[in-house]
Amino acid sequence: MQKKQHTKTFFLTGGGTGGHIYPCVSIINELKNNGFKNIFYIGNSKNPEFDIITALNVPFLNVPVFGMPRKPGLKLLKWIVLLLVSIFKCLGYAIKHKPDVVFATGGYVSAPMVICANMLKIPYVMHDSDAHPGIVTRSFSFGAEVVNLAFLEANKFIKAKKITNFKNPVRNEFFTVSRDEARAELGIPLDKFCVLIMGGSQGAKTINEAAIGFIKHFKYDENVRIIFQTGKKNFDDVKKSLGDIPENTIAAPYFDKMYLPVLAADIVVSRAGSLSISEILAARKPSVLVPYPYAAADHQRVNAREIEKLGASLYVEDSELNGDTLIEIISGLISNREKLDGIALNASKCVTENPTGKILELILNAADVDKA
Repeated sequence: MQKKQHTKTFFLTGGGTGGHIYPCVSIINELKNNGFKNIFYIGNSKNPEFDIITALNVPFLNVPVFGMPRKPGLKLLKWIVLLLVSIFKCLGYAIKHKPDVVFATGGYVSAPMVICANMLKIPYVMHDSDAHPGIVTRSFSFGAEVVNLAFLEANKFIKAKKITNFKNPVRNEFFTVSRDEARAELGIPLDKFCVLIMGGSQGAKTINEAAIGFIKHFKYDENVRIIFQTGKKNFDDVKKSLGDIPENTIAAPYFDKMYLPVLAADIVVSRAGSLSISEILAARKPSVLVPYPYAAADHQRVNAREIEKLGASLYVEDSELNGDTLIEIISGLISNREKLDGIALNASKCVTENPTGKILELILNAADVDKA
């Protein structure tokens, strides 16, 4: 399919949260599927990207940069020093491995390598998942070969040579695994109404508290099944609050195969991170989105409002969510399947195919890969 595949070297960078990491994971898998082997990842080894990327057998190049503090002080001084250290480390990585292209998904982790790409004139492609792009994307989009934005709403914030609007790349399993297959693997009967409640890999206090009340209310309902991702930091507290996990509930700190619970569900309750939204839409699922109120530039609220406009989700403010409101919302949808089916239909219209291949093509063009 490709010529001279073995001669091209790819750098991917982004981290801190799943919204920055998993788009890179999708691209890495697609690169491997197309026969490319010289793939390196730049991230912070203290962040979640380290375990995720090393599990893919991709060389991990560490940078110690962390998120910029909002207030002056010693922590800000430390950040400046570590940013400079990270930039010099990236210069060393680039000189040693000679990347043909850099793919950056935004966030503070990607900044040092993008700065180096500008300094060394290495072509780079940027991808931003959110309706309000992050500061790294906004600051360095001018030098990118192309910037892909998952939301049309984001275009007004970016000045770039070229902008595309392919959705977030997601794992192929969201398109290839069926609801029945997912339920079989999780042990969920096909005829039960299944609710997935998740607050991201780190958990979400408001959603977790509402979920506990919801689970207690439905724990004896034979017609309902609940899947609850608590977040790694919150699992023990959740178990303590629930006592024994009810028989109709699957609770776990985190699901490595996140596509299984999403595909198995009839409705998903989630934070409004862009990647979570993309995976929910790829699975063609209706959702209840509860944006994290303290997200940078309030991007989760913007994300959620955009999906609400499309009729593909219900919107709930974090301050309004509790066990009683969640019970009321889900009970209402269980009794009004026509409304639920309408939301699901609108969700299915949002994503018709996995955009990963299109984004890969942008990267290969920037790397000057010859077509077969």
